[in-house]
Amino acid sequence: MAERAPDDRRRRLVCAALLSSPLLARAALSDTIVRVKPSIVIVGTNMRSRAPSFELKGSGFVIGDGTLVATNAHVSSVPLDADRFETLAVIASVDGRQQLREARIVASSTENDLAILKIQGAALPALKIGDSANVREGQAVAFTGFPIGSVLGFTPVTHRGIVSAITPMVIPVDNVSQLNAANRNRLARGTFTVFQLDATAYPGNSGSPLFDPDSGEVIGVINMVLVKAGKESVLSQPSGISYAIPASHLSALLATVR
Repeated sequence: MAERAPDDRRRRLVCAALLSSPLLARAALSDTIVRVKPSIVIVGTNMRSRAPSFELKGSGFVIGDGTLVATNAHVSSVPLDADRFETLAVIASVDGRQQLREARIVASSTENDLAILKIQGAALPALKIGDSANVREGQAVAFTGFPIGSVLGFTPVTHRGIVSAITPMVIPVDNVSQLNAANRNRLARGTFTVFQLDATAYPGNSGSPLFDPDSGEVIGVINMVLVKAGKESVLSQPSGISYAIPASHLSALLATVR
């Protein structure tokens, strides 16, 4: 077999280098963000007699038929003032304008801190739920939501990082007395794994979709309460580590919605 010409080998090396270039990776993420953002919503409560009338509780994202929103249970399961006509609601961006949509909970799991809401109005672009069983440590990820939205404004923000560990929900401790009652009950029922992220999430990011930067498929749901309360319950000061609930639990919850 004839030896390949040096120019041919050089071209192949250049092509390989370009395909692995961080610049291309950033370009792919930029394109993915454009596709993902229309599906990101703000989850909160609305009360017409209040100023401002809408109060942010966390982030969410559209799934299923476009009228369903995934978020954390602790974000949506908030007490409502019925006497003052307070309702659960989401704010979605449609054609560059923000729309307020009333919502109601149609499925919830306190065990996994996940909830699915049904929103009024026309269907919105939905994100595809991927296979979180294939997620690997070191894999690049991104998430989009509304960090500190009450201060920074209602503009979706994207963070990127990697899956730094796939780890049990509750860490072992030297003495069971170090665990709070919720974690002792969870250990008795059996634990599950979560994604530990090398990326910083903030209050307001709870309920944000963790997605693959190339495909935009959802592989997890950012959680700023349940997991920290479990894995960091023995710490006097919680760390800046972020966590996500694997999307397989969301798929299971979605299957219960009729």
